[in-house]
Amino acid sequence: MGATAHGALDRELAEAWLRRWEKQQEHYLADREERFTVIADVVEYVAQGLPDPVVVDLGCGPGSLAARLLERIPKAQVVGVDTDPFLLALARATAPDRLRLVDTRLGEPGWLDRLALPGEIDAAVSTTALHWVPEEQLARTYRDLAAALRPGGVLVNGDHLEQERPELARIAKAVHATQLERSGVLDHEDWRTWWDAAEQVPEFAELLAERRRRGATGGWGNGFTLTRHTELLHAAGFTEVAPVWQHGDNYVLVAVR
Repeated sequence: MGATAHGALDRELAEAWLRRWEKQQEHYLADREERFTVIADVVEYVAQGLPDPVVVDLGCGPGSLAARLLERIPKAQVVGVDTDPFLLALARATAPDRLRLVDTRLGEPGWLDRLALPGEIDAAVSTTALHWVPEEQLARTYRDLAAALRPGGVLVNGDHLEQERPELARIAKAVHATQLERSGVLDHEDWRTWWDAAEQVPEFAELLAERRRRGATGGWGNGFTLTRHTELLHAAGFTEVAPVWQHGDNYVLVAVR
């Protein structure tokens, strides 16, 4: 069993690779599940009393965060946004039917219109994704979201964020490195090994070729500090911006519209 028509993936194959993805991601983030839980806590708090809150998952990848949000908030309308065709194919094959996926690039002109949202957004979320987005594109994404979020709606970003102060930056990175070593997750497959192995699967060839064509190959693009994200969010129109959770250089940053 493998690929089906139009680059879709067989569910059994996709589920096996999603499990492998989840473990690979822990190589870099031992408390990944805790970070997911904190993000869901924020969204659940903001969505209390709403019959069908609208949530947009920015850079959703294979749908890891979106699936957990739908488990916590079953009536939520979750829209996942990404431009990586392979990770989107994994999401389409494995994610709950209630997750709607949109193939578009964050921050490009008209990206938000392509989501065909039913109204105002209650929450926008992201995890380990916005560090890939160039500054101009990220600033536009923040401005567009500030205009689309309802008053009191939130943007919740879980990511590694740099510190400006050099000694604090070194301490934060050391805390993170010690946690990884202590937890044993460094024995897990890493990012490069996972992608190299995927290249060897014939059923993935078409999707991975399209991924290369789009240049959706990942990386640590902008390297923004916590302060720079905060500045961009305030400039976009968010009223309050602060972390609600931190471990070393790993944050959950919340911006309130």
